[in-house]
Amino acid sequence: QMELVESGGGSVEAGGSLRLSCAASTPINSQSSMAWFRQVPGKDREGVAALDSDGNRSYADSVKGRFTISKDNAKPTLYLQMTNLKPEDTAMYYCAATLGRVKSGFLLVAGTTLQDIRWGQGTQVTVSS
Repeated sequence: QMELVESGGGSVEAGGSLRLSCAASTPINSQSSMAWFRQVPGKDREGVAALDSDGNRSYADSVKGRFTISKDNAKPTLYLQMTNLKPEDTAMYYCAATLGRVKSGFLLVAGTTLQDIRWGQGTQVTVSS
């Protein structure tokens, strides 16, 4: 069973950048979609960025133009490049991978309801003003 391990979180000042990584323990299924979600205490987990097997990318409105999702199948690792970070980006960030084909837009908004999905343990991002 595939495991996902996130890294790259930390504390930065507003305007700074971070790159999150999500390493998969097995090769990524060619049909799988992958995504980044985030959660703050007391709130629901929300989709941040998603990438499907057709190469389509979807982003939450709050991060468009600042975050970029990418994948290296050879490693296999998912990345989230975050620039111009804001205090409201502070959250625990989770990586997710579906077991089957899921459109990026659907994964972004409904990923937390899917059954056939794997989650990492999360990495904390803290942005100070």
